[in-house]
Amino acid sequence: MRVFSISSNALTETSELPSQLPTQGHVWIACTRQEFEAHLAQIQATLQTLCGLQLVDLHISDLLNQHLPSHFDYTSQYDLLVFRRLAAGNGPPAADAPKGPQMPHKHGGPTILKRIDTSPVGFAVFDRVLLSVHPTDCAARDAYALRLQQAAAASSEARASGSRMPASPADLMLRVVHQMVDGFLELRRELTRQLDHWQSELLNPRTRFNNWSALLAARLSLHHLDEICEDQRAAIQDWIEILKNWPDADNPVTQREHDLLQVRSRDVLEHIERVVHHVRRLEQSAETAVQMHFNAQGNRTNDIMRTLTALTAIFLPLNLIASVFGMNFEFIPLIHHTWGFWWAMASMLGVAVTLVLVFWRKRYLARSGR
Repeated sequence: MRVFSISSNALTETSELPSQLPTQGHVWIACTRQEFEAHLAQIQATLQTLCGLQLVDLHISDLLNQHLPSHFDYTSQYDLLVFRRLAAGNGPPAADAPKGPQMPHKHGGPTILKRIDTSPVGFAVFDRVLLSVHPTDCAARDAYALRLQQAAAASSEARASGSRMPASPADLMLRVVHQMVDGFLELRRELTRQLDHWQSELLNPRTRFNNWSALLAARLSLHHLDEICEDQRAAIQDWIEILKNWPDADNPVTQREHDLLQVRSRDVLEHIERVVHHVRRLEQSAETAVQMHFNAQGNRTNDIMRTLTALTAIFLPLNLIASVFGMNFEFIPLIHHTWGFWWAMASMLGVAVTLVLVFWRKRYLARSGR
């Protein structure tokens, strides 16, 4: 468990739950799902002390649910956001990861699809406290904690230029969510590279594509990612609607913070929509490549059948001439003539050449352009 006391120019981290709020700023309690379940009574008591209320039972179930999709809920005292990550984990699966299949590519597909982490991260946003529940060894929590430490250690000039500390628990929550969504960019590049490689194989007439199981797994994974992004977009849209209904600020500083929350929320939503757009474009590209592959195979089959049909038509008259002279009649023209064989061969050759020229002129023997 990591507990941060955050103010405009300072950051303090401990591993113990606080007994009181700091004079300025807010508190971020970041714990894993196992820690939240094991220390639930202490966390509830801390929230009662710091905020004057506790989490309701249904929200506790949501924070402990490993299969819950992204969604947003609220009470009159705090907001709850569950957000499924789209980052690619390079390490082994977390200990609290669901044992059931989370992605349809469980037994196939490229390595990058097998590394997609879709574990949910829960946020309970109070006035001066942010409680976040993460999977074990959550890279998003550790990465943003490092960013907070760097921002706290930066000079006042650096903070003024953009390395500002989060002004409120809601601002902190949006920044962490923003980092989760941006984590998809590297995954997007790897997915694009993998699908481009498959498309080149599908459209190359000299290669025989046989990786259909991996391609199907990739398409199913992209469809699953699309569903995850849709849930994320719906959750952020619900948060934005609630944010619009917050009471008006009584001073310019609070009003500015509220405006910045709205801007950051819309920015997160725009990033999610970019992810959705790209995933759908990858799905369409994979589908188009498969259709073009089968169209090319159909055209190649038509070329082969056309050539075979033309060759068969060339040899049919030759078989007819050979059949006529192979009849068992005693008197057949040219059968006993000295030059009969050569006359027959010349006629057969003339018929064959004539048919080849006719078929070539009609492009029955021409190879279609690629």
